[in-house]
Amino acid sequence: MVYTVTFNPSLDYIVTVDDFKLGLTNRTESELMLPGGKGINVSIVLSNLGIENSAIYFSAGFVGDEITRRVQESGIRSEEIRLENGCSRINLKLKSIDGTEINGMGPDISEEDVSRLYEKLDKIEEGDTLVLAGSIPATMPETIYSDIIEHLSGRGIRIVVDATKDLLVNVLKFKPFLIKPNNHELGEIFGVKLETRESVVPYAKKLLEMGAENVIISMAGEGAVFVSSDGQVYMREAPKGKLVNGVGAGDSMVAGFIAGYLTEGDLLHAFKMGLSTGSASAFSEYLATKEEVMAVYKTVE
Repeated sequence: MVYTVTFNPSLDYIVTVDDFKLGLTNRTESELMLPGGKGINVSIVLSNLGIENSAIYFSAGFVGDEITRRVQESGIRSEEIRLENGCSRINLKLKSIDGTEINGMGPDISEEDVSRLYEKLDKIEEGDTLVLAGSIPATMPETIYSDIIEHLSGRGIRIVVDATKDLLVNVLKFKPFLIKPNNHELGEIFGVKLETRESVVPYAKKLLEMGAENVIISMAGEGAVFVSSDGQVYMREAPKGKLVNGVGAGDSMVAGFIAGYLTEGDLLHAFKMGLSTGSASAFSEYLATKEEVMAVYKTVE
C-alpha cells in the first residue's frame, strides 16, 4: 500500500485570462477547479495508474469540505484529519500568464492534530510506501518530515520525499528511498543556478552522499536526471508534446516513478515511468490517465 501525506492541501482554481490587463477587471476564458496539494496529486495519479493508495491530509472549513468531496469523487481512499479552526487554502493559477500562481497560506495545525496524524501513520506496515510531499503551514517546524521519518524508522517502510529547502535536507540523514527536487530547488539548496541536465549531476550526487538512496531531478522542458543508489546516472530530454497544464507535473513524476518501481522493481523502468507520467500530465488538461502515460512511455528511449 502507498500512503501520501499532505499537510497543506488546496482547492486549485485554474483559469485562463486572455489579454490580461493589470489594474482592470479581467474575465476568465476557461476555468477548472481541482483538489490540490502535492500528496493529493500523487494519490490521484497513482490511482489512475492502478496503484492502491490512501491520501492522508488535513482539512478545515468549507474549502476543506470541497477538497474532501472532490478527493472522494476521484476514487481515492480518503483519510481526512479535520481541523476545528481556520480554512483550507485556495490557490489561484493563471495558465495564460507564464504559470503565474497565487497560493494561500492554509490553517494552523496544532500539536494535538499532529498526534492524530501519528496515529494514522502507526498503522503503516512493513513494505508499504509513504510519500511526504509539499509545503507545510508556516507555524510548523521545518523538521516535521524528518520527525515523521525518525518516528517510523526501523519498520521497513519505503520513504519518498518531494519538498524544498530544509524540509528536504533534514530528511537525508534517514536515507529516504527517493527524493525529487526540481533543478531550481536543487540549486537553491547549494546556492547555485542549474539550467542544464549535465549541471545538476554533481549536486544530485551530493544528495546521495548526504543520505538519499535515489534522486530524480525534474527539469520541466529540459527533461529529467536520475541518479540511482549505485551511482548510475541517467539523463533524458523531455518527451515531445504540447504543454497544456504544468500544474501537478512534478507530482505526477513522483507517482509514475513509484508505480513503475512497485510493478517491476526496476529503477530504470521507474525513471522512464516517472518522466512519461510527468510529461503526460503536462500535456493534459488535468492529471494524466494511464492511457496517456503509456502513449508517452512508448516514445521515451
